[in-house]
Amino acid sequence: MGQGAFITGCAGRAVTKAEKALFREADPWGFILFARNIETPAQTRRLVADLRESVGRDAPVLIDQEGGRVQRLKPPIWRAYPPALDQVRATAGSVRAMYLRQRLISAELHDIGIDVNCVPCLDLLTDETHPMLANRLLGAETDEIVPLAQAIIDGGRDGGVRSVIKHLPGYGRASLDSHKALPRVDTPLAELTETDFEPFRPFADEAMGMTAHILFTDVDPDRPVTQSPDGIRLIREQIGFDGLLMTDDISMEALSGSITERSRASLAAGCDLVLHCNGAFDEIQIVAETCGAMTEASQARADRAVTATLTPIEDDIPALLAEYEALLKGA
Repeated sequence: MGQGAFITGCAGRAVTKAEKALFREADPWGFILFARNIETPAQTRRLVADLRESVGRDAPVLIDQEGGRVQRLKPPIWRAYPPALDQVRATAGSVRAMYLRQRLISAELHDIGIDVNCVPCLDLLTDETHPMLANRLLGAETDEIVPLAQAIIDGGRDGGVRSVIKHLPGYGRASLDSHKALPRVDTPLAELTETDFEPFRPFADEAMGMTAHILFTDVDPDRPVTQSPDGIRLIREQIGFDGLLMTDDISMEALSGSITERSRASLAAGCDLVLHCNGAFDEIQIVAETCGAMTEASQARADRAVTATLTPIEDDIPALLAEYEALLKGA
């Protein structure tokens, strides 16, 4: 029997007995942490170990540690990083600065046992991009985005942390915050193919990706990509991504219906995994029951995503930090 076709989290800074029992029975493929789960390095290491112990294996533990507003590890214990777009502009698009940033972030994550970071955002910055997303992006042109995104992936790998490309097939034209409402885009498919979808193609061989809760009327006039068979087919066939595909957070209000309906529709559309983030125990129970075990094809993608153990390369972290800070200051 395959592992559970979902990723979830826990409510607080320690795993409760009820959560342990549920995780043991449902066997989620992986876990995700948020600021609510994190207080100190020692506490977070214990939490990560307990989550993995609950499923009896070295399950992936994910986090969104982008920098800027989307930063779960915070000062004063961990370093603050500027929003990605702010750094790109401050360093004149320095690929080296972006690599160093991610290498340093990955050192912090690896130190506490986290092995997957949900970066980079490959969405194309447009005039319509909602402020919730805009400064998390890397640029307005594919040629700008690709080398910076590769630096993020390389910095993660060299620090022992895997990446999740997002948000397939592109969030850049979202003028609404998908945490609160469903963005609807009427741009013709031919134009989207030449623009918004283009930054994802060079990364089609990456092991993990995340969907966008966005509706493209020229792809599927009724359903957001996450729940659209045509949308997932576009990701698989037109963009060519054959890695492990997880939904964006299933609790976001861009999606309608119950948690059961959202989860079922996402898997039926072709997503491999449902991502559930809010830690609500009753919802985790519903997601676990609805999702069940991964299909054989999804399990194969999941196994490929974590086949090789990532070991950080030997680096002088203080020296890398000094170089990074100098680049930020324009030295």
